[in-house]
Order: sequence, then C-alpha cells, then structure tokens
Amino acid sequence: MNTATLSNTTKEVLHNLSPYLIEYTDGTIERFTVTQNVPPSADDPTTGVASKDIMVSSPEVKARLFLPKLKNSNQKLPVLVYYHGGGFIVESPYSLLSHCYMNILAAEAKALIISVEYRLGPELLLPIAYEDSWTALQWVASHVIANACIEKDEWVTKHGDFGKLYIGGDSAGGNIVHNIVLRAGVEPLPGDVKILGSFLSCPYFWGSKPVGSQSKEDLKGFAYKVWMCIYPSAPGGIDNPMINPFTEDSPSLSGLACSRLLVCLAEKDAFTPRGILYVETLKKTGWNGEVKLVVVDGEDHCFHIFDPNTEKAKDLIKLLVSFIS
Repeated sequence: MNTATLSNTTKEVLHNLSPYLIEYTDGTIERFTVTQNVPPSADDPTTGVASKDIMVSSPEVKARLFLPKLKNSNQKLPVLVYYHGGGFIVESPYSLLSHCYMNILAAEAKALIISVEYRLGPELLLPIAYEDSWTALQWVASHVIANACIEKDEWVTKHGDFGKLYIGGDSAGGNIVHNIVLRAGVEPLPGDVKILGSFLSCPYFWGSKPVGSQSKEDLKGFAYKVWMCIYPSAPGGIDNPMINPFTEDSPSLSGLACSRLLVCLAEKDAFTPRGILYVETLKKTGWNGEVKLVVVDGEDHCFHIFDPNTEKAKDLIKLLVSFIS
C-alpha cells in the first residue's frame, strides 16, 4: 500500500481512524498526525542515560537501546524488552514521548532497555507487528549463545543479566506482551532463556461482548475500528484470541511463560474492565506465577507516558521500577 497525502474527498473510505488516518478503498492512506521523533543521545542531560539505534535482524526490525549510568564498566543489569503503544498504527521508540519515558525507566530501574520498532499498519497488516516483536525478543535472547548467527550488540553482551529478563508494554504494546509470553510457552527462546517477569500497562484487549459497565454501542467504537483495519483477515474478527483472550478458542492464560506479572490500569480507561477480567481469569487457571493488579484512580489511558511528571505518574513508574529492579 502507498501512503499519500490526499485532497480528493470523493474517494471511498474503507477505514476512518481519525484523527490519525483514513484508509481508502483504492489502498491509499491519508495520515493526519506526524510523530515528533528525536535522535538518540550519548548522555541524556536529565537522566544521564545513553541511547543508540540498532538494526535487530534485518532492515525491517529495529530498536533503540537505553543504557543507564554504570557503577563499573562490567556491571550487569536487568534486561527489559519494551513494546510501545499506539494502536499498531502510530508511535515509535524514536518519538519524543517514548524516548523520554524510556530514559526515565532505564535510569530509575537501572535496567538495559531494548525498545522495539515493530512495523505498523495499515500499510503493513497484522500479524507482522507480532512477528517483528518475537524476532526482536529472539535476537535479545540469542546473546547468551556463544556462536549465535546474529550480529551481537556490545551493550547487551556486556551488561545484560539474562537471569533477569523482563518484557513490558503499554496499550498495543501490552497486547503484544500478552501474545509474546504465550508464544514463549510454546516456542522456547534461544539458549532456553526464560522471561522472569512481564508487565502489561493499559493493555489493548477488546471483544464482541460487553465487560463491566460497557454498552453494546461502546463495542463498535474506535478500539473495534482499529482492529478491523489492522487485521482484517483475523479469524474470528474482534473475537480473535490475540485481541480477545477470553473466548473459548483462546489459549489458557495458564500458559503464560513468565514467573511474575504486573497489570497496570487507569480508572477512566475504556480498556480497564478487560484488564481486570484478565487478572481474574488468570487467577482461576491455576497459573503458578505471582500476579499483581494496580488500578490508578482518576486517570485515563497511558497517562504516565503523556505526562510522566505528575504525582500519580511518578508513583506508577516507581511501581514499574520496583518490579524490574
């Protein structure tokens, strides 16, 4: 598909995801928002975190790495593989919002962070973002193998503690984390590396049936429209297990391949009822890990990323830091 800036309003609309984009039936896509990207920094003036951009395994899968100030040149750090939000249609590790958030998290958690640049829809439809995300995690884990057929990164090799591997994500990134951790239970990671912990923040789950106080009208809103745009071929549509983990066809959450799980939600977020149901469902499966649920009062979707300097955002980030470190 070609992305184009269009003035022809007579085109037939296929998917209207305003204020972000409109996809037309002829395959052209009109985007209305431009992500404000920032370059990596050898020494962030606020946090002291160093960052750099790398190619993971091909020109298509990339990442930005974040390394906090070290006590010594050989210091080992927890490793966090992070998946950004944006509904699978916008955002990037290079955006100002994501970059600042990762700097704060790396500095406070004293963690090496690999923030994954997965390919976006609707130019490239799902499941490509899931595949890119899995490829990135495989690449990270492969650093434990002496003769791995990858181009290893010096920061990951020298400073990564693979006994403390975490994955986390916000919104669409939280959805990715769920699907990645399930996949890791079926497909072992290179070197038999284990995921110690995972966090899902305001995860993007949806479905055809109301949960909590939702109305049937709510179910055909923006969250529904995004999924139908980015994964039109998904078996089951909005009840595909990758977006709705609560269907009869969904894999049991007992298969989550990590030891610890943190689910962070915001009271006013439309995704919160399903986030709560996720934890309740997990507890009923007999999963033998440790799970914690946090719902932040009075806040909305991904509030801690849009403004990480509020008191409630700082508290949530402290919780994430404690979970990782």
